[in-house]
Amino acid sequence: MKEILSTEQIQTGLKHYRRIARQDMLRAGETPHPDAFLKHAECRREVYTRLGAFADDHGPDEVITHALELYRTLPFVTGTPEHEHPDIKGQENALENFFLLVGLDPKTRREARSKRPRLS
Repeated sequence: MKEILSTEQIQTGLKHYRRIARQDMLRAGETPHPDAFLKHAECRREVYTRLGAFADDHGPDEVITHALELYRTLPFVTGTPEHEHPDIKGQENALENFFLLVGLDPKTRREARSKRPRLS
């Protein structure tokens, strides 16, 4: 992992990601699967909001650990059609964006990904 961002830097990055998700929510109607696209964007925005709230009371290391825990609990849905499971895919995308934001080591992300449960 690179140098850890400050809580303020994490909050700023999450705010930026929330804005992008909001813009995606507004343009959902222009997509081939508007309901799925909207749900994906809503779920991303919700994850960014929850991580931001967690960061209000915890340090950067704890926020990263919390995000990794959330990531490990998500069912593995890679390979399903694009418009299926938008809630899970939106959360996954948000957490992966967060990992990029904080400069999480790809190996750490891969290890967390390998522990995710299969979709039942």
